[in-house]
Amino acid sequence: MSVPDQQQAPLGADHRPGTSRPDPAGWVVGVTLFAATMMAVIGFFHVVQGLAALFQNQIYVTSTRYIFSFDLTTWGWIHLLVGILLLATGFAITTGRVWARSVGIGFAVLSMIANFAFVPYYPVWSLLIIVIDVFVIWALCAFPRQDART
Repeated sequence: MSVPDQQQAPLGADHRPGTSRPDPAGWVVGVTLFAATMMAVIGFFHVVQGLAALFQNQIYVTSTRYIFSFDLTTWGWIHLLVGILLLATGFAITTGRVWARSVGIGFAVLSMIANFAFVPYYPVWSLLIIVIDVFVIWALCAFPRQDART
């Protein structure tokens, strides 16, 4: 028998003590943390890729028949900058802020564009990073806004 003065919470809704707002679902937190971790890892890979292009540019095969043919030093700086942005955003997403998710989506798209343009220099690796970026974008967009901590 239930007491009429108390409202019952819906099934699966955990409430924080002292607040009326429910905690995010476990899968929401898990997917977001995994996406943030993947963003940080991709950022680290971009930094390593950029440093390799800056200091050991003999690693990459250069092609002169591509529309996005920049100097490898330029590609090194591009990857270094994108990597630092992805690392910082990946760590910011772990705070659960909605703005960090939005910025993370934008930087993941930037990473996809940079890797698409870098395909002639390092094709398999660039395509792998693009696939991971697609997953990160999906993971950051997959759950409703009200499930995020603001």
